[in-house]
Amino acid sequence: MGDRSLLGPADLDDTTLRGVVADLLGHPTEEVAVGPVSVERVAYDVPALTTVARWWVSGTARTPDGEESWRVFVKHVQAWRHSAFFAHVPEPVREVAAAGYPWRNEAAAYRSDLRDRLPAGLTMPRALAVVDLDPDPCPESWVAWLEDVTRPAVPWDRARYERAAYLLGRLAGSPAVAPLAGVGGFDWSIAHYVTGRLRFQVLPALADDALWAHPAVAAAFGDLREELLAATVDVDVVAAELDAAGTAPSHGDACPANLLPGPEAGSFTVIDLGFWQPQPLGFDLTQLVAGALQLGVAPPVPLPELSAACVAAYAEGLAAEGRPGLHEMVRRHHAMLLWLFAGVSAVPFEQLGSPPESLAATCALRADLARHSLDLLAADV
Repeated sequence: MGDRSLLGPADLDDTTLRGVVADLLGHPTEEVAVGPVSVERVAYDVPALTTVARWWVSGTARTPDGEESWRVFVKHVQAWRHSAFFAHVPEPVREVAAAGYPWRNEAAAYRSDLRDRLPAGLTMPRALAVVDLDPDPCPESWVAWLEDVTRPAVPWDRARYERAAYLLGRLAGSPAVAPLAGVGGFDWSIAHYVTGRLRFQVLPALADDALWAHPAVAAAFGDLREELLAATVDVDVVAAELDAAGTAPSHGDACPANLLPGPEAGSFTVIDLGFWQPQPLGFDLTQLVAGALQLGVAPPVPLPELSAACVAAYAEGLAAEGRPGLHEMVRRHHAMLLWLFAGVSAVPFEQLGSPPESLAATCALRADLARHSLDLLAADV
């Protein structure tokens, strides 16, 4: 815990901070006086390519209602090219890689009226300030000051997955949301992902015999090697079909960790909108189904059951927004998208240095994911 100096360039000037606190508490700016401020850096276990830091900023303010407490979440984001992770990108593809990561999308979403357009059951944090930082000392960088949306955790059982899938379907089908699907102005396609991450990182790793000889990988994935490698031949064909299918609004990273409990039962607060952009129908189902598993959390029901339930619920959400009869399309897209964005990269080559016990558990979960994605691909594509 410290003072505002911990924020560095992400801090606001006193006048702007006063306006932020007044807006949060619902008072005219001139009637608010901000007292001492405390800053606490938020620890985060999952590596982030563009997030510089996150903080809780809190304090008290003198208002017409007396002294009131307040707390906000502050997030500092920069272009990927300035991240320490970028040093691991091969020199020949650095420009392509830098251009292929949508670090501005989330700021654009927070600056828009997307929050007011979301279907009932979905909300997002209210942005109190979104500021582009000066090039010196923070090139290609922005900071957002957001309302605190912390609420008690809710278990992710099958019903909660289905509810989330239904609302993601409504999000994709919403006529109100559609005009803001591409608010970030980011030019991206499924083919970009294939020619980028898959061709330069994942597929070379899968071609290495040493990967498959690793004891943990061999134990979990040994019987899947030939089928996995055979399916990679068609990645360009699959990407081409998806890119020709048309797009709809998509959160882009709708894993359970980014769907926080909302203000009412059965509602969600969506966070981490860095990949907010138009995507093929069904895109958000990949991270919904696989996101927690990729972090080592087993699904509440077998993957085939979870996928089928989420596909059906998503299609129901589309129908609720006036787009019925799309279940088969969503199922086909889900099979292709789950394969491209989770199945191909299921072998955890980037985690081989983990402790043997945790690596074995990770490989077991990831092998189930790979097997399920291959089964969907064979059945629906």
